[in-house]
Amino acid sequence: MALLLLAQIASGDSGRVELIAHPEVGAQLLTRDTTRAIFAMRQRTWPDGQAVRVFVLANEHEDHVRFVKERLAVYPHQLQLAWDRVVFSGTGQAPTRVTSPTEMRERVATTPGSLGYLATEHLDERVQVITME
Repeated sequence: MALLLLAQIASGDSGRVELIAHPEVGAQLLTRDTTRAIFAMRQRTWPDGQAVRVFVLANEHEDHVRFVKERLAVYPHQLQLAWDRVVFSGTGQAPTRVTSPTEMRERVATTPGSLGYLATEHLDERVQVITME
């Protein structure tokens, strides 16, 4: 993990927002479609059957906007509409909102099955980076 961080910083990629998961999550690679389905709350389990617990920052947070636009290829308001649909239809729950990147890192690091995102400058060894293809 430390080498990954050093490589990203050296390459000028320190502002990138990475997909992160609890360290015991078995999946280390997700497609964009799968990631989008998880964040839209349409897919609720990991491939091994473990429940996914999704954490997000506020819709206006710079890291949320960058992650949603650059990594999921949708707009924040589109994701919010997906959450509203599952909540109002009674078919699911919205993701858990956190107030800061620090809280995001702590919650993902300590919640089994969790998934979130962080700018590279907030990463540490307590969470794993998930590669998106």
